[in-house]
Amino acid sequence: MRRLRFVRWLLVPVLIVGAYFVIGLPHVRWSYTWLDQGQGYSPYAARHYTRCSYWSPGGRFTIHRPVEGRCAWIIFRHPSNRQG
Repeated sequence: MRRLRFVRWLLVPVLIVGAYFVIGLPHVRWSYTWLDQGQGYSPYAARHYTRCSYWSPGGRFTIHRPVEGRCAWIIFRHPSNRQG
């Protein structure tokens, strides 16, 4: 029991690496374009996004024609996943 205490800290890095392999890295929305329906930059306007660019330490990528015209603020993705 006493020796288990000395290796208990290894659980955190193992969980982080495991989460990377299961769900990937978090990517933050960096830029986007949308169809302007005459509302301009109104924060209350309903927008239909046409392009969303995401960034993470693993690289950046762009999704053209996002599903239903929506862009999430954060998505999880593997760097080798090249869809979009």
